Order: sequence, then C-alpha cells, then structure tokens
Amino acid sequence: MRDWGYRGERPPARFNMARYCLGVAAHNTPNKLALVVAADADAPAAEAERWTYAQLDEAVRRVAAGLRRLGLQPGARIMIRMGNTSDYALMFFGAIAGGFVALPSSAQLTEEEADFLLANSGASALAVAPELSIAPVPGVRILSPEDIAALKATDIPIDYADTAADDPAFLIYTSGTTGQPKGVLHANRSAWGRRPMYQGWYGISADDVVLHAGAFNWTYTLGVGLTDPWANGATAVLYNGPRDVAVWPRLLERFQATLFATVPGLYRQILKYCDLGAYDLSRLRHGLTAGEALSPRLLNAWRETTGKELYEALGMSECSTYISSSPGMAIRPGTPGRPQPGRCVAVLPIDGGEEPLLAGETGLLAVHRSDPGLMLGYWNRPDEEALVYRGAWFVGGDLARFDDEGYLHYQGRNDDLMNAMGYRVSPLEVEQCLSRHPEVAEVAVAELPVRDDVSVIAAFVVPRNADEIDAAPLLEHAHAHLAAYKCPREIIFIDHLPRTANGKIMRRLLARSG
Repeated sequence: MRDWGYRGERPPARFNMARYCLGVAAHNTPNKLALVVAADADAPAAEAERWTYAQLDEAVRRVAAGLRRLGLQPGARIMIRMGNTSDYALMFFGAIAGGFVALPSSAQLTEEEADFLLANSGASALAVAPELSIAPVPGVRILSPEDIAALKATDIPIDYADTAADDPAFLIYTSGTTGQPKGVLHANRSAWGRRPMYQGWYGISADDVVLHAGAFNWTYTLGVGLTDPWANGATAVLYNGPRDVAVWPRLLERFQATLFATVPGLYRQILKYCDLGAYDLSRLRHGLTAGEALSPRLLNAWRETTGKELYEALGMSECSTYISSSPGMAIRPGTPGRPQPGRCVAVLPIDGGEEPLLAGETGLLAVHRSDPGLMLGYWNRPDEEALVYRGAWFVGGDLARFDDEGYLHYQGRNDDLMNAMGYRVSPLEVEQCLSRHPEVAEVAVAELPVRDDVSVIAAFVVPRNADEIDAAPLLEHAHAHLAAYKCPREIIFIDHLPRTANGKIMRRLLARSG
C-alpha cells in the first residue's frame, strides 16, 4: 500500500507570509522593480505607479505598525473593501505582516453582501473606499483612504510579526452549500504551500514580468499576480484602468510581460476582438489560465494565433491550485494536467472510504490533509468541515478521474455549485435573492451552456402571473442585491420546476432543457 502524504519541503515552524513574499527580496534585491500598477494602457511605461522591493517592504511594515498602534489584537480580522489600487495590496500584506488576519472582499459586492461578511467574520476594522462605504457597525474601526495614508506614513516600521506557520493569515469567502458565503481561513503557511506551482505550473524565475488581468481583491490575483511573483523576486504588473479587452495586448507589449495570467474567457475575447499580429509579444513566454476549464478549441486557437502555449491549472479556494500543466510537460487538450510536484492528490469513492481509486475510475477529487497549502478550516462552520474531511483527506466535491499517465480528467461538480468567470457561485444564494421578488412564484438557477465551451448563469422562473412576464425587473432586482458575477445572464420563464420524487429540484435537467 502506498504511503500517502505531501512530499514537498515543509515550511519552517516560524513563518510569516508577508516576510516570505517581501522581506527576502527586499534584502537581496532592494532596488529591483517589484510592482507596477498601470491606469492607462497607452501611457509610457515609466508613467505607471512603480514600487521597488525596498519601497514595498517598508510600506507594508509601516502599515503593520500603524495597525498595531490602533490597538487591534493579534489575529483580529481586517476587512478590505476597496477598488483596484496598490493600497489594497498594502493593506492585505500589511495586515499579515502585523500578525492580523486580512479579509479581502470584492468591490462588486453589494452593501447587503458586505454587511454579511463584516458581521460573520467579526472584523475589528474595515478599510473602505468612499464609493464603497457601508453603514457603520458598532465596534468596527473604519479606515478611510486618509487613514490608510496615515498608516503608510507611520514613523517607524515594525519588523514582520513572529508568527507560526499555522497562525491564521487571511480569510476569504466563497459560496456555501447553504446559500450563504462561507469563510475559508488560511494560515501563513499557505504561501509556502504554493511552492509546487512555481515550476509545476508557471516555470517562474526572478527574471519574469507577470501581468495578471484580475482585480486586487480576487484570490487568483493576490496569489498568482502578487504572492508568487514576489516570493520569486519577479516583477508583478497589474492594471486598474477602464476594462476594455483591447488593453491587454497593449499592456503585454508596453511592459514586456513574460507571463500573462487570466481566465479562459478573456483569452477568448482577446482572440475575437484584438489583432494580436499588430503587437510585439516576443517577450511573452506563455500564458497561465485557471478559474474555469480551458477548451481544446480555445487552446488551439491561441497556439495558432500567437505561437505560445497556455498552461492550465485546477484548484479551489481551500487549497489554491494543485493540478496543472507546465513548461516541459506534454499538454493533453481537455485536461488541466497532473498533480504538481510534491502534492498528494487522489480520487476517492463517491460513497465513502479512504482508499484511492485506480486510474480510469471516477470519484471525488481529494487532497491530503498534510498539504501546507490546505486551509485551516471554515470560519465558524463545523457543519461544513464535517462534510469535507474524510480521514486523512480533504474532499472538495469535484468529480474526476486519472488516466494511466497521471493526467486528471475533470467531470464536474458533485453538488450544484456553478462557475461564473472563475468565481464559484451557489445557486441557492441566487435563488434566495430572486425568490424575494413579488412576481416570482418559484425559481431555480443553473448553468446554461450557450456554446461548446461557454456557459452562463440562468434563472428558471415560475411567474406568479403568467400573463405578465418581464425579465427586466428580475434582473434589476438581482443586480441590486448580488455582485455582478452572481447575477443571472438569462431569465427563462417556465410552467413548473422539474423535481425528483423527494422534491429536489433537478437543476441539471433544467440546464439541458434551457
């Protein structure tokens, strides 16, 4: 019987994630460019906001010192509700540097959704932009842009907190099976747990310039766009100007990016709307993609147009990516690749048991609990934790099988969670929102395929009055209460919802009939 367990190097017992990402490079290459934030894709590269490692290191430690002076207790949660600015990154890493727990949230969240995160997390402070302000909460310290500027100007920066590898570092919220987002608590060691990605996905080195197309608040951006480039002494480039697909080729050329990271949907749009032959992409080594499945058609189109590869990864909020393709590995279209070096990944029987299945057998994808990238647990949700741990394994609900060469073939979700542009969305959360509209008698939400490799969130609605059906008020209601990525793209009116004999909605049948 195989001896199962994580086989990579273990993190040091005393470990601070922010020190790991910034402290080493600030000591070894203090004047190297660490971060570029571009607001205008057409402006000269030198006009973009630029930070060296020494500047970032000092600013993060000043923020940590300022937070300490506010009297916050070690481990206090600090929620971040801001736009796509460098202050977001400084607050995230500054909180961790000070021994606090950063809580990154999406700027797309409505006030209602933000209120839930603030209350559920028990946050002690909220760093918030004026346009995203919410009603004050007793006991929560509000940090305005002026307050953050004061933190950065703190006279004496402190050293990074002497945290243990298992001490909490950040708390992220993802869709839960109950319809309410659930908090995923990660330890400082989670940054160390990303080391298998360096060569098992990116092929990254200190010479790389990494352009990530995501916003600062997305964990895909915080990880792939900041944490990993900095841990390798590379340069991270992020964009916070108007969202237009045409900016990405210009940014790749202007900043001479060597790695580009985004979701498959943006690669598809770039191919459709941009003349890539008009740009000098000679410095680009390859693209990285995650968040949703990369279709063979899109992979081939990108290869034919650019002559570059796309390397895909599969992961989850609880462990980031752990399956991927990488430079030097033969790519198998239609599969995200193989377990990264050192990872212990298996497919377990759907109905129970801890003995991994053989190649070719479909079951639940599982990661060994010894993986340093795995979460500490769900925030105040022991009921959820009881569902995902099976002995020595974390079982996240993905169906998959391995082939004889060790490549993973993803088979979808064992539950009904949907994927919207890389975000996992609970249908229950969307259904609960729409069900509160007076014109809705019943509603079910499911992913609706619109092309071979594209699906959207659709709401199937049984109206109270079949003679007066109008999708516009329902869409308006959804956008008023849900983040944009959670909102249905289509409203489909039907006579009744298909259900099993036990009354469970058959969402997959709805998706096929839509």
